Amino acid sequence: MEGQEGPQQPHLVLANKLFLLSHPDVQDIEKVQLREEVFASVKADDMAPLYETLVSESVLPLDQSVLDSMRAKIQDELKKLDEKIADAEENLGESEVREAHLAKSLFFIRIGDKEKALEQLKVTESKTVAVGQKMDLVFYTLQLGFFYMDFDLISKSIDKAKNLFEEGGDWERKNRLKVYEGLYCMSTRNFKKAADLFLDSISTFTTYEIFPYDIFIFYTVLTSIISLDRVSLKQKVVDAPEILTVIGKIPYLTEFLNSLYECQYKSFFAAFAGLTEQIKLDRYLHPHFRYYMREIRTVVYSQFLESYKSVTIEAMAKAFGVTVDFIDLELSRFIAAGKLHCKIDKVAGVLETNRPDAKNSLYQATIKQGDFLLNRIQKLSRVIDL
Repeated sequence: MEGQEGPQQPHLVLANKLFLLSHPDVQDIEKVQLREEVFASVKADDMAPLYETLVSESVLPLDQSVLDSMRAKIQDELKKLDEKIADAEENLGESEVREAHLAKSLFFIRIGDKEKALEQLKVTESKTVAVGQKMDLVFYTLQLGFFYMDFDLISKSIDKAKNLFEEGGDWERKNRLKVYEGLYCMSTRNFKKAADLFLDSISTFTTYEIFPYDIFIFYTVLTSIISLDRVSLKQKVVDAPEILTVIGKIPYLTEFLNSLYECQYKSFFAAFAGLTEQIKLDRYLHPHFRYYMREIRTVVYSQFLESYKSVTIEAMAKAFGVTVDFIDLELSRFIAAGKLHCKIDKVAGVLETNRPDAKNSLYQATIKQGDFLLNRIQKLSRVIDL
């Protein structure tokens, strides 16, 4: 996979730098470097609309001469693009007209003018016949959506892409859409669907414009761990050759995955502590940091308790390499929230599991529904008798 890697979209790289600039956990000295890099990127691509927004939000200082220079360049470039469109409409064919409109769309995307970019993409779509080319326009819209984290735009674009695929479309674009949809699901806390979509795309991944392959594997492992059962995790993740070739490049991820599967809970907590920083500083995962932390702990505590009818709190604390007080407080929270099926006998210092039996609960539910139905029939028969 590495030999085929393409570059990530520059504006998505910029979006990540802007996220880190606003992050409270990033050191001030790093922010100085980030601010310089952001300013250089904005200046290089003449991103006057974005620059004005960043100045108004006090992210960047105002340099009026730079802003005037960017505006002048934008006006010159727009004049040239409009001339090309006029020339294509008068003297050339439909495909040349489409290409001229597409160039203007890409220019608006480059300078960070969201509204005009979306308008121009609609105009370009009206000049487009081929399904594949229409799909490419949807991908440009999705990239804009991820830059601004506009989930409404992303959701509508994904639905539009799926409708286009009903008319036709190649497998390469279908596989790319899975990654975009997976990223959208992960960003909106639908980790189960995100894991399924990412796992489907592992062997066909070509979506380097939104993130590199190692970041894709990072997301795949994190979403799979809290979504899959042990058997599926072993087959699809732990033993997957595509994951094994890359996972070693990501700090703590190998230990995180293998220690969970091999029930090495002390090592798991150590690796987990190392990964938290990466999750916290990730643009898409950061809003779900606390939720993910809770879910992963639920998974690991449930896995440990699965093996026991009862176990001492001390033994569990020792297995995880933490204090008895910590594990007592942790478990009491998860039990109260209905996440763990066990109870704490504080006097004896013992945990007793009371796992729900799926067949038994189904039987009880059937009896309950049957009683309810009989009562309704009896009431109905009385009304009919009257």
